[in-house]
Amino acid sequence: MRTIAIANQKGGCGKTTTAVNVASALAMAGKQVLLVDLDPQGHTTLGLGFEPEQMEKTIYDAMCDNQTSISEIIIPSRIDGLDLAPSNVLLSGVDSNLTMLQGREYALSQQLAFVGGNYDMCIIDCSPSLSLLTLNALVASSDIIIPVQTHYYALEGLKQLLETIDIVKERFNRQLKILGVLMTFVENRTLLSKQIRSQMQEFFGELMFDTVIHRTIRLAEAPSAGESILTYAPQSKGAIEYKALVEEISNAKR
Repeated sequence: MRTIAIANQKGGCGKTTTAVNVASALAMAGKQVLLVDLDPQGHTTLGLGFEPEQMEKTIYDAMCDNQTSISEIIIPSRIDGLDLAPSNVLLSGVDSNLTMLQGREYALSQQLAFVGGNYDMCIIDCSPSLSLLTLNALVASSDIIIPVQTHYYALEGLKQLLETIDIVKERFNRQLKILGVLMTFVENRTLLSKQIRSQMQEFFGELMFDTVIHRTIRLAEAPSAGESILTYAPQSKGAIEYKALVEEISNAKR
């Protein structure tokens, strides 16, 4: 099972939108996909049409309760081939529950190992922080996608994330690599957006995805309907762009 973390400690950069739509596009392309909501806000869970607070068990239980397997908390989505490991606010207690445990960085990867044979791909929506949750995601993953908003502060904080990735590679997961940097909320008509894209291209070079995700109304509306853009507005610009991104991901060297 190939596991991709969608990570950036900065909030509002499109992590959840990317996680939901990449996972949906992969499933609709015929892959068996597990989407893991590793954010206590539960927005990925909401984005697939579920109420986080109504979940009897979540990824929190799988990571913190030795008696609960991840297979017990996974639920099918309305998209064939796409399953969800849901989350809610209880997940914010993971750090305090695991902090004294030896091997706490491997809590998620150990659970994913139990179901790895059932899926082709696993997509992890990370929390907007460099917490133990995000560390667990990076340790469990083979690849990272970094969504970056075309904003003046886009490069601020990325240095810390890149340093964290280097530490994880050195100490826990030598196979981890950055699959690509994804520009989100792009607005072609603004000079600032063009300047940020140019800066990012200069900084990251070949790590930049060719595909960019533009700011559109349909893409903003889809989560409130509990759907991915692929089912909410399949002919929209956002759907076309996420399909193109998945094609890049599928063609990327592993």
